[in-house]
Amino acid sequence: MHRPRGRTGPRHASPEAPARRRGGPARPALLAAGAALLLTGAALPALTGPVPATTAAATGAAAVPVGSGSYTDTLPAGASGPSDLSGAPASPKVTDDYEGAAPTNEWWSSLIFQRYPENPHGENLFAHPASYHPHEGGLEMGYPDTPRLVADGLKYEFPHVPDLSLGAVGLDSPDTRVADSGDWTVTAEWAGGGPTLRVTIGQGLPFAYAETSGGDAEVSFSSAPDVWHEDGSVVGASVGGRHYALFAPSGSPWTRSGDTFTAATGDGGHYSVAVLPSPGDLDAFAPYAHSVVTGSVVDYDYDEAGATLTSTYRVETEAVEGDRTGTLMALYPHQWDNAVTDVTGLSYTSPRGEMRIAEGGSFTTELTTNGVLPSLPTVDGADHDRMRQLIDEVLAGEELFPEPGDTYWDGKAMGRLAQLVPIADSIGHTEARDELLDLVRGRLEDWLTAGGTRQFHYNAEWGTMLGYPDSFGAAQELNDHDFHYGYFVSAAAVVARYDRAWAAEDAWGGMIRLLIRDVAATDPDDPIFPRLRSFSPYAGHGWASGHAGFAAGNNQESSSEGMHFAAATALFGSLAGDEEVRDLGVYLHTTQASAIPRYWQDQGGGTFPEDYEHDVVGMVWGDGGDYRIWWDGGDEEHYGINYLPITAGSLYLGHDPEHAGAVYRSLVDRLGREPEIWRDIHWAHRALSDGDDALRMFEEQWQTYEPEAGGSKPHTYQWVSTLAEVGTVDASVTADTAHYAVFDDGGTRTHTAFNPGTDPVTVTFSDGVELSVEPGSLASTRGEGGGGDPGDPGDPGDPGEGNVGDGDLHLTPSALSGTPHGSADEITVASARGRNQDGLPPEDRVVLRVDGLTGSHNGDATAFSLPVDSGNAIANAVQVRVVYDLDGDGTDDRTETYRYFATNDRSGWEEYTQGGGAADSDGALGDMVDGSVRVELWSALGSDSSRILVGPDDGASVTIPFSD
Repeated sequence: MHRPRGRTGPRHASPEAPARRRGGPARPALLAAGAALLLTGAALPALTGPVPATTAAATGAAAVPVGSGSYTDTLPAGASGPSDLSGAPASPKVTDDYEGAAPTNEWWSSLIFQRYPENPHGENLFAHPASYHPHEGGLEMGYPDTPRLVADGLKYEFPHVPDLSLGAVGLDSPDTRVADSGDWTVTAEWAGGGPTLRVTIGQGLPFAYAETSGGDAEVSFSSAPDVWHEDGSVVGASVGGRHYALFAPSGSPWTRSGDTFTAATGDGGHYSVAVLPSPGDLDAFAPYAHSVVTGSVVDYDYDEAGATLTSTYRVETEAVEGDRTGTLMALYPHQWDNAVTDVTGLSYTSPRGEMRIAEGGSFTTELTTNGVLPSLPTVDGADHDRMRQLIDEVLAGEELFPEPGDTYWDGKAMGRLAQLVPIADSIGHTEARDELLDLVRGRLEDWLTAGGTRQFHYNAEWGTMLGYPDSFGAAQELNDHDFHYGYFVSAAAVVARYDRAWAAEDAWGGMIRLLIRDVAATDPDDPIFPRLRSFSPYAGHGWASGHAGFAAGNNQESSSEGMHFAAATALFGSLAGDEEVRDLGVYLHTTQASAIPRYWQDQGGGTFPEDYEHDVVGMVWGDGGDYRIWWDGGDEEHYGINYLPITAGSLYLGHDPEHAGAVYRSLVDRLGREPEIWRDIHWAHRALSDGDDALRMFEEQWQTYEPEAGGSKPHTYQWVSTLAEVGTVDASVTADTAHYAVFDDGGTRTHTAFNPGTDPVTVTFSDGVELSVEPGSLASTRGEGGGGDPGDPGDPGDPGEGNVGDGDLHLTPSALSGTPHGSADEITVASARGRNQDGLPPEDRVVLRVDGLTGSHNGDATAFSLPVDSGNAIANAVQVRVVYDLDGDGTDDRTETYRYFATNDRSGWEEYTQGGGAADSDGALGDMVDGSVRVELWSALGSDSSRILVGPDDGASVTIPFSD
């Protein structure tokens, strides 16, 4: 996960020591509708058998080719794979009949990944509404219904408190293993110590379903229960005000001995336990007591034309007694609020707020898909020359990539550069665009080729791609794969936007698809990856820890980096012509957008406990939420960790501008000032509610602040200047494409869309606006988006098409620009120090230029208007020279030096124009192709400096004799 430069600390170590207490799933369920195997053509000869996770690399280890790239099928020398806390190799803790690759990063992953050598069973499991803890005698069960504040109020939690334990008479198992799993369910097994027990549990399931062999059913309460119903095979009892029902097979009554109930189930037996909202709800639960859940799957369908995502959450059930199938499922707020299936009046308390119960074998939700853009348009009101200069400064940096780099920090470095490619393209800075593309493409190819300093390894035992060097436990603990690999997929999408062939299956796209599959494979029969490793479909978000070895369950800190992966996947899929990958990205992005604001920012209320005094949490845990993060960061980092990286895929943070503004003000109130750490991240977030305010802060500090490690000044400037002009996101308007956004400045909407295809398209918005978009391009009703093949003659600056407009150029403090400087400012012209410099420009002259201009000479002459002031100085004079390089080869083709302008001795602006005539000229004008214009200013006479006014109102300008 993200860590500020210069700080160190544990990434996935619990804020409190995990409980070390006493003491698993059928293969991943069904294929989601509309999603299939993501890698269809690459040869994968090595991905068929297990590779020991800690075997040292053999000399001459095989590099397995995947298109133009490759991975290694043996562990790189000196590297380590999945390990326990002592550093010893960790193998998946599964039963002999378990099928498929080992799921990790689940709410229940401590069952399959033994992180602590002394605990072979697992940690607390928060399924909601129930919680569980495995031990040698079976599975504790509780219902956390009362929050408490810990760590000086920084964390709220609904801790696991055992009310009872499911077991079998005489069970004393040496470990707990996973026997089967679905999208949100798991079956755990206890064997090797007397009888055998299997229990199936799941998110949203009030029932725990048990199977016994070699021993009778046994349910032990943690304290004396209040038994309020006892009728043969059905018992109703309460502990601590929490209510449970025990269901044994008909003809197998429960027998009580103290606080323990047993029933004669024996071999092939079964029973179930349900947590009830109230004792009066027993009759609503009893019909489903013997309808055993055997699998769970989410089916999703993306309707691009209708901008709708339909998701159906379905459980497979088997009637082990009677003929009733289906079950009861408790829906999280992000589900029931968007459900098209009726819910009952029954509900539970949970760390995510109220859960409401649906009856049957499935329920369905519908969400609006608000679009995923690859970049924002660059508006005319921005200073393009400053933007160009800032991009050049990034490229001139000493260390564009860390050395040797790792999957996270190298990923951020690639993301930082990749985000500048479309910006450079949008302002016609094609040289920088191409240099940036080459840098990103080269680093990607370095990573995607086995055998070098940076490479990927496939670990067959755990079914995962591991990048080396790694960081934050990505290899040893299988942490954060979506966070890390999202940067690779995002960078690849940028390359694909300008070089489709690069992303082909038989080129470099095959390796990118492997990374996507590692994070979010969709095929339940995928032979090498588990289904949806880094995304929990029922929870609506991902879990960061591979092993989930914490008393608080699993955790998710940087929800925004999970969203970054989702957006990148949608874009890469579209650009690669793979709708299944695109739909996967849309599904992940849209679903998380419905959950993140609720659970990390309490949007709408109802998530955080009433006495919790924080407006956001840095991390969501299985048992609650924590304001703290994985290092000793400040408030800006606690908020910002769930914003970064800022990309056009971050617009979901502004779908509710009022809420975004309230969150920003919450941070400012907490600080008692504007943000100072990661200020660019917070300016970008602020722009989603008030672009003018964000631009103000940038303009005041852009020359002095240090960007966050994954950001840059030109990207932040483009972001805040664009949103200052186009306004906030208008999520009420949709479009018939996956890649769009609409903005509203309070009176005018800006419609923006991206065309990832190879043919022109017309995008239709729900408010009736139509927008024509060329292939590979971003079109907008305000601003320039860039795009397309860099070799196309239609690109800005290429021969064959003019881009000088009416020839008006504006002076800014650092360059010439096609648009006026955004605010009133001044250029200082140094004193002549008493010398006569008429016609002799000194070394300290002001030089402003613009490159990449193409236009036809129209036969007119150069004109200029320069507001000048020398204050009360006597005998001062300013002089200007205009220089043309018509073909951009570095040779001046035309130089025009104008007579100096003698200023008066009174404060106030005077106008210096070409009307004074030329003092000298050399060369001739002709048509300009990718050329440049240079303006030079100096003091010809005088002992005092002078000022030139620039800005939007009557600022300095030059009109060159060229037109499109």
